[in-house]
Amino acid sequence: MKATIPVYDICTVSDGHQHPDLLTERLGSYLKENYQRVHQQHGHSFYHLVLFTGGSGSHTLDFTRYAVEPWQLYFMTPGQVHSWHLGPETEGYVVHFSTAFFRSFLANPDYLDRFPFFSGQSPDQVMEVPEKLRDAIQSVFEQILQAGADNEPDLVRALLLQLFLETDRHIARDGEPGVPQQKQLVLRNFMALINRHYRSLRLPREYAEQLYITPNHLNALCQDLLGKTAGEIIRERVLLEAKRLLTNEQKTVAEIAGELNFPDNSYFSRFFRKYVGQSPEEFRKSLN
Repeated sequence: MKATIPVYDICTVSDGHQHPDLLTERLGSYLKENYQRVHQQHGHSFYHLVLFTGGSGSHTLDFTRYAVEPWQLYFMTPGQVHSWHLGPETEGYVVHFSTAFFRSFLANPDYLDRFPFFSGQSPDQVMEVPEKLRDAIQSVFEQILQAGADNEPDLVRALLLQLFLETDRHIARDGEPGVPQQKQLVLRNFMALINRHYRSLRLPREYAEQLYITPNHLNALCQDLLGKTAGEIIRERVLLEAKRLLTNEQKTVAEIAGELNFPDNSYFSRFFRKYVGQSPEEFRKSLN
């Protein structure tokens, strides 16, 4: 049986850097140091940010491939899987920080969940920086690099929060003008609840109760903003986690079914085939 997909922690990739919960580096240097790691599919136990300022190639985030373009910004959360296939001229910035990095800095431990690009849903995590914002965003990354080199983690935290807020306000998809803030807030809270409870809660009404709205209201909101029903969004999250788990060939399909709270292996296999078009075993083989 093949070895499990590599899952790197912050210490693995931050070896030799000053802070155990942080890495800030120019992308070109990072790629040279980690060439073997980044070109194979792998996971992270930490948050991962990249701004491409030049270059070409592609990167795959949770089984969706994106073409690399200058001024593309993307975010990755712990537990996701990805790989890079980049040209030698690719440049930009990379920032890693652990789940503990903001813990003592923010009173609300779930503060990062408010941002759509930390939802764990890849369409929300890859975006283009508008031309009018490029100088300002690059300046923030340069300041983050300098603060990291000076071993000033609190300054890095403040600059990262500035980056998150500016990205949320001006770049993120659901921050576009014309969408009422209350609708955006309910959708964000719904997505955050799904990320916490998708293993145990599968019905829209269970989430609607926690959001203090009716199931019909929740469905209408999801259809309006995402073009999908609430049930489809919950199901997509379960399928995404199933795909992530299937990258680990040391886990049997039966173990994955149990981990995702399916009553048995055959029910999980039928569910997976219905919506993916392949059995779990066929999907696993297609990754090779």
